[in-house]
Amino acid sequence: MDNSTDLRILFDSPYPLVLAETGDEARLLEMIRSEADRRTTPVWVWSATSGLARDGFDSQYGTQNPKTALSFVADTTGSGVFVFADAHSALEDPVVVRAVKEAAQTAGPGRTIVLTAPSHRIPPELDGIAVAWKHQPPDEGELAALVARTITRLGGRGIPVTLDAAAERSLVGSLKGATMAEAERLIQRAVLEDGRLGPEDIGFVRRQKFASLGSDGVLELVESEQRTLADVGGLEGLKEWLRLRGSTVGSERARGLGIDSPRGVLLTGIPGCGKSFVSKTLAGTWGLPLLLLDPARLYRKYVGESEQRLESALDTAAAMAPVVLWIDEIEKGFAASGDGDGGVSTRVLGTFLRWLQDRPDGVFVIATANDVTALPPELLRKGRFDEVFFVDLPDAAARSAIFKGQLGSRGHDPARFDLTKLIELTAGFSGSEIEAIVVGALYRAFGADADPTTEELIAEIESTVPLSVSRAEDVAALRQWADGRAVKA
Repeated sequence: MDNSTDLRILFDSPYPLVLAETGDEARLLEMIRSEADRRTTPVWVWSATSGLARDGFDSQYGTQNPKTALSFVADTTGSGVFVFADAHSALEDPVVVRAVKEAAQTAGPGRTIVLTAPSHRIPPELDGIAVAWKHQPPDEGELAALVARTITRLGGRGIPVTLDAAAERSLVGSLKGATMAEAERLIQRAVLEDGRLGPEDIGFVRRQKFASLGSDGVLELVESEQRTLADVGGLEGLKEWLRLRGSTVGSERARGLGIDSPRGVLLTGIPGCGKSFVSKTLAGTWGLPLLLLDPARLYRKYVGESEQRLESALDTAAAMAPVVLWIDEIEKGFAASGDGDGGVSTRVLGTFLRWLQDRPDGVFVIATANDVTALPPELLRKGRFDEVFFVDLPDAAARSAIFKGQLGSRGHDPARFDLTKLIELTAGFSGSEIEAIVVGALYRAFGADADPTTEELIAEIESTVPLSVSRAEDVAALRQWADGRAVKA
């Protein structure tokens, strides 16, 4: 439901007291006044500087003190909405809490007290009579209207605007999660950067919005790869699965068919076989920003701090939606056992599992794991992720694609090399090991002041012991785990 519908329900509910979390007080007041006008109900607004005043009238004398203002509210009769702006600091005073309780208890039908704050904690004295409500950021329609107004205004000032319809929609998407005032400031800042508004400013807006949200180092905004999933060698089953899900993102037809937004995928398997590369190229393929969550950065020494950092990071991801959230080596933060840390990892896992179950639309999670056996079973059950894929060592066709991609991206024609021989010699090699072979061969050629040849590549292959040999037992164990538990990528 939207904010207006929420307010209508709240004003009709038996709760006389609403604790509203908002980062956009002006917009919230506008919505409250709109709903009150519909009901022909007067609106009173209190602030610590001006006191309590009914809209259109002067402030009541001496009501800057919240206790006095609440006493006035308790003594008034008739319907009304009484908004106390930034009341969270006043709730630290037990006398004010008692005054709020008494004013709420005497409120009859048609009377609602609204306490606004950037964040709220309901005091235990107000349990049962207060309801917490979070004022949602502007929806896509509000932001689209803001962008349209801003473009018209910029055009009137002679500032070049080179956004086509698709770029305009992308700009609207990049502003999601920001308040109306923040969204307008972000656009103005982009214009000030280069004196124009064009498609190249969309990335700038995303970066600035991410910086303003803050993630305490837990999240990182990753620049989109120039390459796409088509550049990934092998993994055809996984790529087709992602291609089909990506085609439904933002699709009206998919929505009309009742198709839910794709939620996420877990990639596990042998290290160095493309899990991270897929994660980095997926966002660019889908045209979405990519956020990297590093589980190792979550943990802090104080009680509750780790869970709070995770909640903050997940809130930021939701504010950046639509977005791809990449959790690299997820087992580092959500391991199966948390007995040795006083239960911190267990609580962090619980927080993450609740979010996974109820995650907002528009956040697609792609998690990678090298040691899937370290993950708790509740993280792997259906519903947490849409699918679990096992990424095995590349077959001959995939190794051919990897060699061609590695050589071609470095400016060397793959046709100059004996790919058949190279593919034969690298059976059991991972994608990252093949990349290292190409890099090593180029160093050899540089040292010899010559162009690289097949011989340099073969020399590198012969000097490399692949993971499938050095850790053959681990590879066999991973394959055994995946049999019947995961889909082959």
